[in-house]
Amino acid sequence: MKETRAADAGLPATQRPTIGLCTDRIEHWWHASHNVPQTYVDAVIAGAGGLPVLLPSGNTALDQMAFLAVVDGLLFTGSPSNVDPACYDGLPSAPGTLHDPLRDATTLPLIRVAVAMGVPVLAICRGCQEMNVAFGGSLHQAVHTLPGALNHPAGTDRPRVDWYAPSHDVSLEEDGWLRAWMGCSTVRVNSLHHQGVDRLGQGLHVEAVAPDGLIEAFRVAAAPGFTLAVQWHPEAAYATDALSARIFEEFGRACARYRAARHSDK
Repeated sequence: MKETRAADAGLPATQRPTIGLCTDRIEHWWHASHNVPQTYVDAVIAGAGGLPVLLPSGNTALDQMAFLAVVDGLLFTGSPSNVDPACYDGLPSAPGTLHDPLRDATTLPLIRVAVAMGVPVLAICRGCQEMNVAFGGSLHQAVHTLPGALNHPAGTDRPRVDWYAPSHDVSLEEDGWLRAWMGCSTVRVNSLHHQGVDRLGQGLHVEAVAPDGLIEAFRVAAAPGFTLAVQWHPEAAYATDALSARIFEEFGRACARYRAARHSDK
């Protein structure tokens, strides 16, 4: 089977890898709803060459294994909400902090199962934080308040047009995937987050670090399949930024390979 790339966006749906996107549980017009930003859907279609499907959060009737049996990859998205600190034995959040316990209850166990099965996983922003927690790590709840911390903008303190503009550099680890893909040691990324990695989870291998030492990307070292977590937002720049495009291309290729292997077993 031909490997999937961003240029393969014209493939028919039957040939595209099916990529599940986790969702936020929100209230919309007084109804419980499952939400995912359009940018992630666009990046899956045009950046990874995939067919996006939405994973409901908090649905007790959902069988994780049944869902994983029909997807070729998973994208854990960013979100305005914070992972509940109870999930990593952290201190209570500041008053007014937005949480999404139904998403926590869905994504944290799903990440562990998917990685163990070799399902390709790309985790972005909150998804990156979820992956760290899923592997036993902890989080800083307000990175911008840490002594000596670089300004990691959260978005709402600047004009919306600048939310996804390049914000700060990250150093790419010498033995990492990102360094190999880009052939350079430093890239500039956007930034839109409150939380960040504190204690790195077990078995996670650092891929990128901000100048203040904050871990900005990692992978699961012993994972049988593609697993990458990034703190920034490549979905907002896959059409214009080389690293963002490469992340989605590699994710799409991994999903296509997983699809081919899954169908060859039938």
